[in-house]
Amino acid sequence: MLRSAAFVLSLLVSPILCAADKPLALVIHGGAGTMSREALTPEREAEIRADLDRALDAGHAVLRAGGSALDAVTAAVVVLEDSPHFNAGKGAVFNAEGVNELDAAIMDGATQRAGAVAAIHRTKNPIRLARAVMEQSRHVMLIGEGAEKFGESVGIEFVDPAYFRTEHRWQQLQDAKAREAAQAALPRGYHYGTVGAVALDGEGRIATATSTGGTTNKRWGRVGDTPVIGAGTYAGARCGVSATGTGEFFIRLMVAYDICARMEYRGDSLAAAAEEVVMKRLPAIGGDGGIIALDGEGNISATFNTSGMYRGWIKPDGTRGTAIFKE
Repeated sequence: MLRSAAFVLSLLVSPILCAADKPLALVIHGGAGTMSREALTPEREAEIRADLDRALDAGHAVLRAGGSALDAVTAAVVVLEDSPHFNAGKGAVFNAEGVNELDAAIMDGATQRAGAVAAIHRTKNPIRLARAVMEQSRHVMLIGEGAEKFGESVGIEFVDPAYFRTEHRWQQLQDAKAREAAQAALPRGYHYGTVGAVALDGEGRIATATSTGGTTNKRWGRVGDTPVIGAGTYAGARCGVSATGTGEFFIRLMVAYDICARMEYRGDSLAAAAEEVVMKRLPAIGGDGGIIALDGEGNISATFNTSGMYRGWIKPDGTRGTAIFKE
């Protein structure tokens, strides 16, 4: 009888132990572009790395507590949106009219649900509005005034548009306009920003979130790849990707989905798929930028063809790091 009771107890306990043994992983980015070591002061670099670490802490705390990948990427991206150092939320760039115009998307790989918003101006954390679209509407993408009216109806936090203004971004707009007037091309990768996160939780679920202010001096309601599911943001059962770069090229190649599809249909590893798409296919048509991604085993990729990409990671074994250049 005692042996039978012990056997039953082991059956009850073992699923919990198995779940605890599943890998947890998180990878984040704060944008790719033409960073240079000379232009990045030690003080600014320290501030950027500190914000990346805060985002990692926020997302990983959710995972360690048994929370979902969806909650983890939301928590991480909110921290990055609240930082003035990244082109999303508080640190968003200005469009040609001197307005901050924000886009975001989120996707749950386990259910294939997704939500996205574009061309919004008053939402403090666009990633929260994108998630509300996914969870509280029957739609995938909402834009502009309509998106924010929906946000009001579900209790999303709004701010005065002045909240998004930073002097650094305002000066970037003036520089871009001066170059435009002089018919001088902007440096390659000048516009980049965007933040993102991909997480793997203890149930084996993957989720992805991406948020951006778009490109400096953009016109005509331009929308890039960030809120386009499959281009700048994608999550499936085995793979999740968040992208940053020249959005038009990422849309044309459906970069985020292409990486996951190569794993699903060809059996490519995450590293091989990311290398092929980011380092070969994108440059072949003139595109540049980078991605973060992870697979169901917790393998992480941070692949970029620019001089740098703000990024951070926590691997299944608990090791973590942040980086900017190609260390």
